[in-house]
Amino acid sequence: MFRPRLLLTSLAIALGACSPQDPQAVTSAALAQQVILPTYSRWVEADQALASSALAYCQGKEDLAKARDAFHAAQKAWAELQPLLIGPLAEGNRAWQVQFWPDKKDLVGRQVEQLLKNNPQVDAAALAKASVVVQGLSAYEYILFDSKIDLADAATKARYCPLLEAIGTHQQQLAQDILARWKNDGGMLTQMSKFPNDRYADAHEAIAELLRVQVTALDMLKKKLGTPLGRQSKGIPQPYQAEAWRSNASLASLDASLSGAQALWEGIDGKGLKTLLPAEQKALAGKIDAAYADSHAKLAALEQKPLSELLASEDGRNQLNALYDSLNVVHRLHEGDLARSLGVQLGFNANDGD
Repeated sequence: MFRPRLLLTSLAIALGACSPQDPQAVTSAALAQQVILPTYSRWVEADQALASSALAYCQGKEDLAKARDAFHAAQKAWAELQPLLIGPLAEGNRAWQVQFWPDKKDLVGRQVEQLLKNNPQVDAAALAKASVVVQGLSAYEYILFDSKIDLADAATKARYCPLLEAIGTHQQQLAQDILARWKNDGGMLTQMSKFPNDRYADAHEAIAELLRVQVTALDMLKKKLGTPLGRQSKGIPQPYQAEAWRSNASLASLDASLSGAQALWEGIDGKGLKTLLPAEQKALAGKIDAAYADSHAKLAALEQKPLSELLASEDGRNQLNALYDSLNVVHRLHEGDLARSLGVQLGFNANDGD
């Protein structure tokens, strides 16, 4: 007599197991596993190569050009990661340990020189206790690219190499620690895939944080271009306020960050934020796709010219202003229309008030 009830219960369980999952949970897990974690892994690999490069260069096994190439690769990996700063890397001062920017008063140059004066044989352990200003890529760039540092001189190279090696080691250790925090039991990968958990009550909270991080990064891209363009200084260009200006990596970094933001939007196999838009929002999806395409096209049109060169001519500044306006469209579409469509309240972001 209990069989019909048992059969109905079993059927209900089976139907529940076959029912489609929460789309936001599926998207959050897919982005964590297919976009965010691989980007963090590339960052770790780039920092491992950076640490190895520092040792090889300082031991005379690698020339300056190759050492600079390793920096460019690490800078690009970091730039691509910035729209994905969610979880451990966004907490504490960890992101500042990777790169100190903006640097309006050349704190990087001054503090590097002061550190080497006080501790000529600085190692990674000592560096970990020092200011974030001298721990990251900005200080590494200063050593390899600053025009006042002649690394062709053996004594000069010997002076800066201990810090170069220490930064490489610090970056490698930091990146490996962050990746471990993602992969650990109950770490970020799990927290973005299984709900509820200690960080997110449900998948919507995870999606909301992803969008907030993405919008903040897009806003920061405008600042990274607008500041050297003089948009905050009455139209007077400020080339030394650009990100990675010494290495002429400013625009390449911007392009990498834009691609990182776009990866969240598109996802892999269509499992990005875009897939969460309802069918009636197809026009909005098209606008956002077109906005990303326009920004990439405007970057490509700059033909890899250094930002400083473009800032020096009226035509170059016009091109950069057009790029800024294009980035603004991408940012506003995410901040406004996309956030409303996904039911996300953005509120305060880290760049407000700048």
